[in-house]
Amino acid sequence: MNYVNQFFFGIYPYIALAIFFLGSLIRFDREQYTWKSDSSQLLHRGSLRLGNTLFHIGIIGLFFGHMVGLLTPVVVWDTLGVSHGAKQIFAMAAGGVMGSMCLVGLLILLGRRFSNERLLRVTTFKDKVVMLWILGALLLGLSTIFVSASHTDGHMMVQLMTWAQHVITFRGDAASFIEEAPLLFKLHLFMGMTLFVIFPFTRLVHIWSGFASVGYLARAYQLVRPR
Repeated sequence: MNYVNQFFFGIYPYIALAIFFLGSLIRFDREQYTWKSDSSQLLHRGSLRLGNTLFHIGIIGLFFGHMVGLLTPVVVWDTLGVSHGAKQIFAMAAGGVMGSMCLVGLLILLGRRFSNERLLRVTTFKDKVVMLWILGALLLGLSTIFVSASHTDGHMMVQLMTWAQHVITFRGDAASFIEEAPLLFKLHLFMGMTLFVIFPFTRLVHIWSGFASVGYLARAYQLVRPR
């Protein structure tokens, strides 16, 4: 079991990140015409606005929440006087709110897409995989809140933070910090990491364009002169 744990949580994160970055770069270089969100608004509006808004607010909140929560060194929280238990309770509350918003939005989008024949015809296999994969990761993530509620001392949260920080700093002992973690947490981590593997091959690549659009804020004005 140590070898399995080492592979999935000590080696697999780097495989996932390599596919994520290199796959995105290769797709942008070779298949720019497929680099889009494939909006279905023209085919059927329905409840798109509500579902889309809830889903995007929720998933953006979850992304940045996970990033700040996992990658901020423990010493920073200790210096600020935030106890491990208090941080865990805050993470549970924020994650529950954002996760619930994302889940409701995703269910609305799934219902809209799978109940409309026109939308179903243009829904590819990759679309179905990514939507159902996100749904599975969300359900697992929300389920961990109930497990965390049984031990609010923050110990497991610190172990997960240490694992993530050791992964991004290329330290080989990362997997050992979550060896004793509940299976539910490990499944959620695996689903989350695999989402990075799926990312370059689906419509999710349009997220890169969303981040890149921030550059327009600093772009010089375009001068248009009469002939």
